[in-house]
Amino acid sequence: MFRRALTVVALTLAPLAGATHPHMFVDTDLRLEIDGEGRITAIEVTWTYDDFSTLLILEDRGLDPDGDAKLTEAELAELRGFDLEIWPEDFEGDVYLKNGGRTAEIGLPEATGIAVKNARIVASHRREVAPFPAEGTVIETYDPTFFVAYTLKDVQLPDRCRAPIEPADVEAAGRKVQEMVGEVDEMTFEVMEVGHLYADKARIACGPSS
Repeated sequence: MFRRALTVVALTLAPLAGATHPHMFVDTDLRLEIDGEGRITAIEVTWTYDDFSTLLILEDRGLDPDGDAKLTEAELAELRGFDLEIWPEDFEGDVYLKNGGRTAEIGLPEATGIAVKNARIVASHRREVAPFPAEGTVIETYDPTFFVAYTLKDVQLPDRCRAPIEPADVEAAGRKVQEMVGEVDEMTFEVMEVGHLYADKARIACGPSS
C-alpha cells in the first residue's frame, strides 16, 4: 500500500515493529463498476487513515503547520495522490478480487479524491480491472505483512448486486499465528506474511440485469 506513507509511519514506529501488531489503521470503502455482462471492469478504493498516521504524513510533507487538520485547497492539491507516488510493479494495492481459483488483474491507480475529515486523511483512487466475473467473486482487503490493518467498511455495487461484509475472525487468526510461532524460529517469523489471516471479506451476488 501507499509506500511513501507506509515508510513514514514505519520509520517512526520501527522500534515497535512486530509481525502481528499493525501500526497503521485504515478504513476501506470500495465502489465496483460492473458491465452489462456481469463483469467487474473497475474499482474505486477510498482509504481513510487513522488520525496518528495522518499527523505523521502531514508533518512529513510539511502540510498543516498550524496543526488544525484543516488544509487549504493548495495543500489538498499537493496531498492528492500522495499514497500512489511509489507503486512497485509487483504491488497488488492490498485489494484482491478472487473467483474460482483466479485473481483479477487490476491496473495502476489514478487519484480521484482527497480530503481531511475529522483529522483523518481520506484518499480515493480508481483502478481498471481486466473484465472479471462479478458473481461469486470474493473481495479481500489486507496488507500481507500486516503492518497495516484494514477494516472493510462498505462495498458499493450496482443495484442488482450485493456483497455483505464478513469481518475477519480475529481470535481464529490469533490462534493460527500462535501455531505458526511454534513452528518457525524468530527470524523466520518476522518476515512471514500473516495479513491474509486478518482480512475482512465480501462475496458478490448479483441478480439478473434489467
